[in-house]
Amino acid sequence: MTGKDKDYRYMATSDLLNELNKDSFRAEPDIEAKLTNSVLQQLNDAAGDVSGLAVKCLVPLVKKVHEERILEMVNKLCDKLLNGKDPNRDIASIALKTIIAEVPTSLAEKIPVSLSPQLINGVISAEKSAEIKCESLDILCDVLQKFGSLIAKDHEEMLGALLTQLGSHQASVRKKSIACIASLAPSLSDDLLAKGTFEVVKLLKNKSAKPDIIRTNIQMIGALSRSVGYRFGPHLSETVPVLISYCTTASENDEELREYCLQALESFLLRCPRDISVHTGDIMRLSLVYLSYDPNFTDTMDEDTDDEEHDEDEDDQSADEYTDDEDASWKVRRASAKCLSAIIVSRPEMLSCLYLEACPKMIERFREREENVKMDVFNAFIELLRQTGNVTKGQTDTDDPRWLLKQEVPKIVKSLNRQLREKSIKTKVGAFSVLKELVVVLPDCLADHIGSLVPGIEKALIDKSSTSNLKIEALVFTKLVMASHSPSVFHPYIQALSAPILSAVGDRYYKVTAEALRVCGELVRVLRPDFETRSLDFRPYIGPIYNAILTRLANQDQDQEVKESAIACMSLVISTFGDSLQRELPACLPILVDRMGNEITRLTAVKAFSVIASSPLKINLVSVLEQVISELTAFLRKANRALRQATLGTLNSLVVSYGDQIGSSAYEAIIAELSALISDMDLHMTALALELCCTLMSDRKSNQNVGLTIRYKVLPQALILIRSSLLQGQALQALQRFFAALVQTANTSFETLLDSLLSSTKPSPQSGGPTKQALHSIAQCVAVLCLAAGDQKCASTVEMLMGILKDDNNGSSAKQHLALLCLGEIGRRKDLSGHTHIENIVIESFQSPFEEIKSAASYALGNIAVGNLSKYLPFILNQIDNQQKKQYLLLHSLKEVIARQSTAGKNELRDLYVEKILALLFNHCESEEEGVRNVVAECLGKIALIEPNKLIPALKERTASPAAFTRATMVIAIKYSIVERPEKIDEILYPEIANFLLLIKDSDRHVRRAAVLALSTAAHNKPSLIKGLLPELLPLLYDQTVVKQELIRTVDLGPFKHVVDDGLELRKAGFECVDTLLDSCLDQVNPSTFIVPYLISGLSDHYDVKMPCHLILSKLADKCPAAVLAVLDSLVEPIDKTITHKPKQDAVKQEVDRNEDMIRSALRAIASISRIGGSDCSMKFKNLMSKITGTASLAELFNSVRSE
Repeated sequence: MTGKDKDYRYMATSDLLNELNKDSFRAEPDIEAKLTNSVLQQLNDAAGDVSGLAVKCLVPLVKKVHEERILEMVNKLCDKLLNGKDPNRDIASIALKTIIAEVPTSLAEKIPVSLSPQLINGVISAEKSAEIKCESLDILCDVLQKFGSLIAKDHEEMLGALLTQLGSHQASVRKKSIACIASLAPSLSDDLLAKGTFEVVKLLKNKSAKPDIIRTNIQMIGALSRSVGYRFGPHLSETVPVLISYCTTASENDEELREYCLQALESFLLRCPRDISVHTGDIMRLSLVYLSYDPNFTDTMDEDTDDEEHDEDEDDQSADEYTDDEDASWKVRRASAKCLSAIIVSRPEMLSCLYLEACPKMIERFREREENVKMDVFNAFIELLRQTGNVTKGQTDTDDPRWLLKQEVPKIVKSLNRQLREKSIKTKVGAFSVLKELVVVLPDCLADHIGSLVPGIEKALIDKSSTSNLKIEALVFTKLVMASHSPSVFHPYIQALSAPILSAVGDRYYKVTAEALRVCGELVRVLRPDFETRSLDFRPYIGPIYNAILTRLANQDQDQEVKESAIACMSLVISTFGDSLQRELPACLPILVDRMGNEITRLTAVKAFSVIASSPLKINLVSVLEQVISELTAFLRKANRALRQATLGTLNSLVVSYGDQIGSSAYEAIIAELSALISDMDLHMTALALELCCTLMSDRKSNQNVGLTIRYKVLPQALILIRSSLLQGQALQALQRFFAALVQTANTSFETLLDSLLSSTKPSPQSGGPTKQALHSIAQCVAVLCLAAGDQKCASTVEMLMGILKDDNNGSSAKQHLALLCLGEIGRRKDLSGHTHIENIVIESFQSPFEEIKSAASYALGNIAVGNLSKYLPFILNQIDNQQKKQYLLLHSLKEVIARQSTAGKNELRDLYVEKILALLFNHCESEEEGVRNVVAECLGKIALIEPNKLIPALKERTASPAAFTRATMVIAIKYSIVERPEKIDEILYPEIANFLLLIKDSDRHVRRAAVLALSTAAHNKPSLIKGLLPELLPLLYDQTVVKQELIRTVDLGPFKHVVDDGLELRKAGFECVDTLLDSCLDQVNPSTFIVPYLISGLSDHYDVKMPCHLILSKLADKCPAAVLAVLDSLVEPIDKTITHKPKQDAVKQEVDRNEDMIRSALRAIASISRIGGSDCSMKFKNLMSKITGTASLAELFNSVRSE
C-alpha cells in the first residue's frame, strides 16, 4: 500500500476493501491502529482512484474497529479539514461524511461530542475561508441530523454560533447555516427552541437590513417551521403579518423575496395547521393576488371569446408567446399555486369558501403562460376536486361544495378546451388529469359539454406529435366519461370518436392498446344501451370494432394486460351485437375457449363466457358449449379462489340460458364438484355453489336425476353447514332457497327433509349441541321448507311443533327452543290464527327455567303476531299491562312486531294500537333495567319511522323530563329512527334533531353517551341531518373524549381495591363517533384542533379507547396528512409506549391476546403514517421506525400488517 507504483497501491487498497467486507473479519487491537492509519494515509494518495477506494474502505471499517479508533480518525480528518491544504480538504470532508453516515448509533456517544466543537470553531473563526466554513457547516448538518439529541449540552453554544452566521457576507455560508439550524431545531429543548425562534423572528422584523439578509431571514423562518412543525405555532401571530407585509411592499423586481415569503407561508399551513387557522383567510387572499402576478406581460385575450373561432391561429400564437429569460415572476406565481394547494389540502372545512373565492381565479389561471406554473395550478385544482370527493354528498345546499363545483363546470370545460388546443403535450396531459378528477367527483357533470370536448380527445389520439402518456390520459378520461354518463349523450359524436379509439387499439405501446380496448368496451355499451329500443343505427360500427379487437385477440405474442382487455372487450361485443355477428362466431368463439386453457388468461376468459351467456340475444354456443362446460367443471377443483368464484357464476349463467343443451353426465360432474365447495370455511363460495344447485333444480329442462344426485351428494354437506355458528347473510339465504327448491323436486319428500333438518339439532359427539345461531338457521330453513311444501304440510308441521311445546315431560330444551323459533319464523311468513290457542302455548314457555327458551318464546310470540296483527297485537298489549314479571319478554315481542312493520313499508298498525303502545312504552322509559329501556327506545324509534308527525313532538317534549333515564331513552329512540334509506321522518326530524343531540352537554353521563351514539348513527346514515350543527356539536363531542376524574371511583373489595372508570364507555363512544365523522363529514372537521390534545390523550388511554384512536390516526394520515405531520413528534411517545407494552407475568391468555391486538392496531397506524411523504423529517418518528425494524418480533408483526 505504500509502494511507489500507483497500480500496486490501487490493488492493495482493493484487496483490503474485500477483506474488510468479509463478515469473518476481526482486527486485533494492535493491528487496528496500523489499519486505520494506513487507510487515512491512502486518503491523501495523489491518485484519485486510490483515495476513492480508501473512502469505500471506511464504510466497513467503522463497523469493525473500536470507538477510540474511530474517534482518532475523526479528529485527524477534522484537523485536516480545518487546517490542511486545499487538495486534502475535499477528501477529508468526504471521508468525514462517510464515517458519520456509517458509524453505528451504539458507538456514537463520543464522536459528536468531540467533533461538534471543532466544527463550530471552524464556522465562527474569522480567519477561515468561506469554503472551510461551508464544508464545516455541511458536516455539522449531517452530525446534527443523526446525533442531534446526543449533544444537548452544546446546543446553546451551537445555536448562538449558527445564528450569527445568518448575517454573513457570503450567501453560501448563510444558506448552509439555515440548513444547520433546521437540523438542530428538532432536538432542541422547548426553552432553547423558543429562544432561537425569538431571535430569528427578531431578525425577520428588522426591515432596515440589506435585501439579501432579509431574504435569508425569510428562508430561515420557512426552514425552521418545516423542521419543528407544530412547535413553531406560538410564533405565527408575530411572523405571518410580517411576511405578508414584506410580500406586498417588496419592490417590483424583487421576485425572490415574494417567493420566499409564500414558501414560508406554505410551510406554516402544512406544518402548523392548528395555529395558522386565524391567518388562513389572509394567506388565501394573498395567494390569489400573486397567482396572477405577471408585471411584465399583459394578457389581452378575452376569456369569453368563442372557443371554436381561432383554433388554428391559437396554435401559432402560443408558439410565439412572450418570453423573457430574466423574468422571474413565474416563481412567485408557482409559490402562490403551492400555497393555495396547501390551504386546500390542510383545511377541508374551508371548501365552500375556496369555491366562492379561489375557484374562479384558479380556472382563469389555467391559461398561465409558464408551463411549470400551469402544472402547479392544475395540481392545486386537482387537490380541490379530491377534497370535494372526500366530503359526503350531503344536502344540495347552496353552500355544499359539490353544488358549488357544479356551477363552475361550464367555465372549467371552456378553459380546459383552450388548453387542449395548445401545442404542449404536458399541458394537454394536465388538462385531461383535471377533467378525469372532475368526472370522478361529479360523475354526470359533463353531459352538456361532450360535444366541445370531442375535438380535444380526437386530436390527442390522432395527432402525430402525441406521446403515449397523452394518449393514455385521453383514453382513461374517455372511459370514465362514457361509464358515468347516459349513453344517449354520446350518440351524436360516435362517428368522430370511434375512429381515433380504434386506431389507438392498433397502437404499438401495450399500455395504450390495453386502455383503448377498455374504452371500446364502454363504446359497445354506448352503441346499444338496451335491446328493446334502437335509438341509433349501430350496424356500420360493428365490423370495424369486431375486426380491431379480433386482431388483438388472435395475436399470442403480446402483453398480458392487452390479452385480458381483448378477451373482456370481445365478450362485450359478442353479447351486445351477437345477432349481427352470426357468421363471425365460429371463428371467434374457439379463440376464447383456447384462452380458457391458458393459465394466464383463463380467469378473464371464464368471466367473458359469463357475459356472453347472460346476453338477452341468446348467442348460439352449440359449437363450443360442451368443451366450455367440461373446462369449467375442472376449474372447480383448482386452488385459485377467484377462478372458482368466477366459474360458479359462469356455470350459473350457462345453465339458465343453455340448460336444455347440456347433457345429464355434465350435470352430474358439476354436482359432484359442488359438494366439495359447501362449507363454512368460505361462505361466499358456499352461497354461489348453493345458488348453482338451485338453478340446476329449478331448470325444468334438466332431467329428473339432477334432484336425486343433489340429494345424495349436496344435501349431506348442507346439513353439516346448517349447524355452523358462522352461517349468515347470503349463504343462509341461499341455503333456504336450496331447501325450498329441493322439496319441489319430485324425488325428495317433504317429511324426509323436515326430519333431517330437525334431527340436525341432536348433539354430536364432536361438537356437542347446536349453537344459538345454528338453531336460528335451522328454524328459517324449516319455515321456508313448510311454505314451499304447501298449506297442508305447513299446518301439520305447526301442530307437531305445538305438540313439542305442550309435552311437559319432554326434557330436551334444544328441541323446545327450536320448536319456538320455527313457530316464529313460520308465523312471520304466514297467518297462524287457524291454530287455536297457539299464543297461550307459546306464552307458557315464558315460565321456563332456561333463559334461551324465554327469549325464543318472546321472539316467537312477536313474529306470530306479525302474521295476524288484529288478533295477536291486542293480546300482547293486554299481557304487558297485566303481567309485571313477564314485561321484559313481552316488550321484546312487541319490538319484533314494530320492527317488522317499520321495515315492511306498509303500515298495518291502526291509530288505536299506536296510542295504546305509546302510552305503554312511555310508562316504561324510566325503568331501572337498562335492557327494558333499550327495548323501549328501539320500539319508539321504529314507531317514529311509521308515525313521525306524532312521535317527534312527543319525544322532544320528554327530553326536558327531570328523570335522566327518560331523557336518555328519548335520545336513543331518535338513534333508532335514523336509518340509511330515505324515510318520511327525515324532513320532520331535520329542524328538531338539535334538541336531542345537544343533550350531549347534559349533566348525566348516560344521557351524554346516548347523545354521542345518536350523533354517530346520524353521521353514518344521514350526514345531511347534522352538518349544520357540527360547529356547535364538535367542541362538546371532543369534551366527551377527555378522562374526567369525577367519574373514576374506587370500590373496596376487602382484600384489594378495584378502580372503576364510569367515563370509559362515554370516551370510547366519543372517539368512535369522531371516526365516523371523518368518513362522512370531513369538510366540517378541523383535524388539527382534535389531534392536540384529544387524540393524543386517547392514544395513552385504556385499551378500549386506544383501538378507535389508532383507526382515527390511520384515517387522518390518509385524508389529512398535513395535520398529522404537524404534530408527529408528540404522537410518537404514546404509540411507542403501546407497542413496547408487556403484559404482566401472570396475565391470562385473553390479556396477552388483547395486548397483541393493540400492538397490531398501533402498527397499522404507524404504517399509515410512514406512507406520508415527509414523515421521515421527524427525528422521533425515524427513531421509532428504526426501533421497530430492529426488534425481530415487532418487525415481523409490522411487515404482516403492512401487507394486509
